[in-house]
Amino acid sequence: MPDDRLQDRAAGALLGAFIGDALALGPHWYYNLDELHADFGEWIDGYTDPKPGRYHAGLKAGDPSQAGILLALTLRSLVEQGGYDEADFCRRLDTEFFPQIDGTPMAGPGGYTSQSIREAWRKRVGEGLPWGACGGNADTTEAAERILAIAVRYARQPAALAAAVTRNTALTQTDGTVLAMTVAFGAVLGMLVEGHALDGELSGKLMARVKSGELPFHAVTSGKLQAPVGVEAPTLGRFPSPDALLTPSSIARAALDPGVRIEPAWKASLVYGMPCAVYHQFPAAYYLAARFAGDFESAVLHAVNGGGQNLARAMLTGALVGAQVGLSGIPRRFVTGLADSDALVALAQRLAAAV
Repeated sequence: MPDDRLQDRAAGALLGAFIGDALALGPHWYYNLDELHADFGEWIDGYTDPKPGRYHAGLKAGDPSQAGILLALTLRSLVEQGGYDEADFCRRLDTEFFPQIDGTPMAGPGGYTSQSIREAWRKRVGEGLPWGACGGNADTTEAAERILAIAVRYARQPAALAAAVTRNTALTQTDGTVLAMTVAFGAVLGMLVEGHALDGELSGKLMARVKSGELPFHAVTSGKLQAPVGVEAPTLGRFPSPDALLTPSSIARAALDPGVRIEPAWKASLVYGMPCAVYHQFPAAYYLAARFAGDFESAVLHAVNGGGQNLARAMLTGALVGAQVGLSGIPRRFVTGLADSDALVALAQRLAAAV
């Protein structure tokens, strides 16, 4: 792939995530869709101010949530250090971010602090524990939202991608299933940045990387998901099964199968689940990103209009589709509508140049 196209995809993944985050800021966490429509109309098509008394109240259209703020912090660390430097990342949390929060949900930048970040703050600041002992068992996409930048940076180095994503995720979330699914999501994003399609063949390509030792999953089966043969290797993958790598292609096949329809597409939130956990959010993002692979606007707006934890859904979908269409394929109004858009574009392009 020409370097300029690779860099366009990398920058598109990053800006896609920032856009998805900001688009859902106003209508975030409406589980009653009648209330969502009463406040924002039948179809949200751009940035909106949060309503008084709601999550993120007081912020303005185009502002980032705390997820966007943490993604930007991760991105700056990667750019300034030339790659993933865990000591630098943790220092930034200690000195730049944690002083702005107090361990309660509705305090700090971005208008809401997630469960896993609150727990990490309590352990790190309240109890004085070292990094490496501050993770908790939250099953949300909090870590997945910031490791997007790490996955983009190491898109062409799958082993390095998996190692860095695993370590960064474990700083705040230690549940084995969450770790496996987050690393798998990062691996998928990396392949899209490389130029692979989100289709029925992608999981086979991911499994080939398992078999080659580049991705730390236990393959379990042999060949094309056939019965295992012989004695298993004494050192198995970090994660006990490859199922998180098989999910994307199954969902992509459904999204592209004319006999399997979710209409309108925003109802993917009802099919896969509106709550915050990774096992609801990743499948919905895969579905929308496969169905609207070349249509960034449709993908992120259907993610936003699905309600519930639409901020994570839109952020993850925005990254996947941004990686497919590139920064050049994202409608300009979504880029210019972001707060500090020039700085974000410049950072994204600097990281993209290092991929």
